[in-house]
Amino acid sequence: MKIAAIIQARMGSTRLPGKVFKDLEGEPMLVRVVNRTERAASLDSVIVATTVEPADDQIAKFCAARGWPCYRGSQDDVLNRYYETAVAYKVNAIVRITSDCPLIEPTIVDRVVKKFRTNQAEIDYVTNSRLAPLTFPRGLDTELMSFEALKRTWAEAKEQSEREHVTLYIYRHPELFNIHKLDNDVDYSYMRWAIDTKEDLEFVRRIYRHFGHDRFSWQQVLALLEQHPEWLEINKHIRQKEV
Repeated sequence: MKIAAIIQARMGSTRLPGKVFKDLEGEPMLVRVVNRTERAASLDSVIVATTVEPADDQIAKFCAARGWPCYRGSQDDVLNRYYETAVAYKVNAIVRITSDCPLIEPTIVDRVVKKFRTNQAEIDYVTNSRLAPLTFPRGLDTELMSFEALKRTWAEAKEQSEREHVTLYIYRHPELFNIHKLDNDVDYSYMRWAIDTKEDLEFVRRIYRHFGHDRFSWQQVLALLEQHPEWLEINKHIRQKEV
């Protein structure tokens, strides 16, 4: 079985254009996301899925220069982009990561994959986010779906929102899919670690400035925030965009 992370990335962003190339201590955000995702021991490969839009030529060229697998597909039908990427790279299970999560945690990715592998014959989808109650910081969002679940979603999802948000159809239809959730013992859902705005970027930059690299763990970030609780105020007011 081939398990791959597919990281969706594009230059367009309503609130923070070009955010995938925003600098985080000497490297673009996309590099930090890929580096951290690649440290998950359970993954066979990490693939960047960008669009065919001219603006995203920059991402494709950057991936080629770094030697990263890259697939280009639809800008708006992200579900189709994921499906085509999985087919092209012959992936059996897909871990969905977004490129605005430069604190993504490899050990959490491994926990999600392990949950799937323990009973993969019966599990279609595993997530540590999306389903209430949330317990992890926003920005550690990890989702895994079997190729069969992705294929069914690709064939059946008709609404524009379900094509744009890859797994929306799955968790809207729990009667069709065997869904599992990974929870944390402590509720950290009030923390926002994803990057959608300049305030989010400033918050994450402070973390990277402290460590100077991307090899820290999410527990080390929690410990750092205990020392600097005022940092959480930087983007506390930012709200996640609703589907």
